[in-house]
Amino acid sequence: MKRNDVTALMRRNVLIVEDEQDIAELLALHLRDICERVEIAADGHEALRLAFARNWDLIILDLCLPGPGGLDICRALRGEQRYVPILMLTSKSSELDRVLGLEIGADDYVTKPFSVSELMARVRAIFRRVESLRSRPARNDETLCVGGLTIDAASRSVSVHGQPVELTAREFDLLRHFVRHPGRVFRRAQLLDSVWGYGHDGYEHTVNSHINRLRSKIEPDPAHPAYIVTVWGVGYKLEPGTAVTNP
Repeated sequence: MKRNDVTALMRRNVLIVEDEQDIAELLALHLRDICERVEIAADGHEALRLAFARNWDLIILDLCLPGPGGLDICRALRGEQRYVPILMLTSKSSELDRVLGLEIGADDYVTKPFSVSELMARVRAIFRRVESLRSRPARNDETLCVGGLTIDAASRSVSVHGQPVELTAREFDLLRHFVRHPGRVFRRAQLLDSVWGYGHDGYEHTVNSHINRLRSKIEPDPAHPAYIVTVWGVGYKLEPGTAVTNP
């Protein structure tokens, strides 16, 4: 890792929400090598208190907790204006919870039992993505329009026929990626690499979940999408229609 990348990581603050002490301490041990501050919450009540007590650069969130569960905590965090990346920890048997977590707004998940090296790669990918967004030169004149859909890059806001639509940071990045490449078909692995910042075989359903959630917010009829369409056997594309960039 380059020295400036290490320096950027060392400024990060991470909250680990995990009631299994061995797992929490193992994660903290590795994260403290690259982050400035790492704290652990062992139950849902403590997690909520700590989550809103300071600005975190990442929250690693187990779904099964004493007290309020991970889904409740994720929902509470996504109800706030302030955005914090959330990486969920789930068990293999909780596919429904994983889908719900992604629908609520979690950025990614890792399934238990997990490889520490894979989890750390996910953490670094999230940090790189956030840092890229922060360092990207502002394009205050960029307004992307497709039919009744308007994306304001400066304010990171979206409206459909003049009505504002609330998107998570990842949903916004995904939509903007499509609008910047109208008509181009993207495989799920390509979207993982371009929008999420990494590509791993077997995690394409993360893309599917975000596409479905995005459609539910922007499409007139999500069952018959007009904007983001499926190219069967390949991936997804944005119907070009009247896609333009206005000064």
